[in-house]
Amino acid sequence: MLSNSCRYGIRAVIYLANQPSNAVKTGIRQIAEDLDLPTPFLAKILQELVKQNILLSSKGPHGGFSLLKEPKKIRIIDIVRAIDGDEYLRDCVMHSSPCGGKKKNKKYCSLHDDYEKIRTELIDLFGKRTIHDLVVRSGKSKLISI
Repeated sequence: MLSNSCRYGIRAVIYLANQPSNAVKTGIRQIAEDLDLPTPFLAKILQELVKQNILLSSKGPHGGFSLLKEPKKIRIIDIVRAIDGDEYLRDCVMHSSPCGGKKKNKKYCSLHDDYEKIRTELIDLFGKRTIHDLVVRSGKSKLISI
């Protein structure tokens, strides 16, 4: 359901939350190597998280990435919205627009009622879970697979 970009972004933010000090920036090559992710692709994802005020970045020999906020203040839904947008949270599972109802003569799709329940639960889960929660659940392991 989530794009690879989004999953990689969540993994990278968890990884950064596991770093010993937010004062020290972690380089993109180190993050990509430790998480076994492609560096150029990950760099674009992390820059988007910087633009969305989730991460900080700095250039230079001691540059890299770190969290902008405390892990308890970064919800999973913040990362999902920053990378994947809101479309999957509101669009029809079978079409690329919101499902029926609001437009004249447009019916809900045949999966609408079932998917609406799942979508509501997913939004609730992503809205409540924070990066801190995931770090705690991971046992503070540096390499996290989602």
